[in-house]
Amino acid sequence: MTAVAARPSPSPAGQDVRTSTAASFEHWRHLVAESFVPLAASSPDADNFRGRMRARRLDRVAIVEVSSTGHEVHRTPALIAQSNERYFKLNLQLQGTGLLIQDNREALLRPGDLSIYDTSRPYTLAFEGDARLMVVMFPWDALTLPPDCIAQLSAVRMASDSGLAAIVGPFIAHLAENLDALSGPSGSRLAANALDLVSTMLHSELDMAQDSMKPQALLAASVREYIDANLADPLLSPASIAAAHFISTRHLHNVFHESGSTVASWIRTQRLERIRRDLRDPLHSGTSLGAIAARWGFLDAAHFSRTFRDAYGQSPSDWRRGA
Repeated sequence: MTAVAARPSPSPAGQDVRTSTAASFEHWRHLVAESFVPLAASSPDADNFRGRMRARRLDRVAIVEVSSTGHEVHRTPALIAQSNERYFKLNLQLQGTGLLIQDNREALLRPGDLSIYDTSRPYTLAFEGDARLMVVMFPWDALTLPPDCIAQLSAVRMASDSGLAAIVGPFIAHLAENLDALSGPSGSRLAANALDLVSTMLHSELDMAQDSMKPQALLAASVREYIDANLADPLLSPASIAAAHFISTRHLHNVFHESGSTVASWIRTQRLERIRRDLRDPLHSGTSLGAIAARWGFLDAAHFSRTFRDAYGQSPSDWRRGA
């Protein structure tokens, strides 16, 4: 992205908005190089280039507003090879036009249009003139949809005047207008809400394209939806999931292996993410750690505490306090 994911420094959800204004195109290249995913940038008028980024990080979500004159950015195989981290980015065009290219598809984005793409595969973003856009960047496992399903929507224009994009776009635009107000637990909750809306929108887009989806991708989506709906069940297991889908546990494990995960690790990650949300949610401020953990299937308090610390590098109580 055009600096599209200016790297907000890893800090608590309440950090201030980070604003970066390019003093030159070389400076812009430097800002791009320091983004979450390095990008190569070029401009037809580098001497007169102008660019600015406003970024805020809310838990695992980076929200970035990008304003610039005409230029291009490229995510190349060589840059991809520098890191094994995988993110998805959702672009909302606010002003001007942008061209997103990935997986042999092109999306010409006009104000209000949305499109998603995967940082683990090459892409190009081009802006012929002045443009302003909003980017929401998040880890690949932040959505319940399998990456293979999302891949079928990469560089697909979701128009501002149709479907759920007409609802999701304005919500994200309001985030862009109020980055300074997105702080503390409320900011984290809004970021989580934004991801929920994005997930719902993508589900809707895939529902309209089911005839073109591979059976394995449809099965993977169904399995993850089932897990999401039953996370609170402490008896949720590969055997119960496989039985609910009339497949063998071996087949189930193969479905997850193809997306680079395991059934157990996916369940654990999703449960921990729900717990993280609840621990920072003011609505659950009076609920004990044990009760929140049990609500999402962790019945052994000591095991939960160790698992949480191993995953996030701090105890559940420290996370709750924002330490």
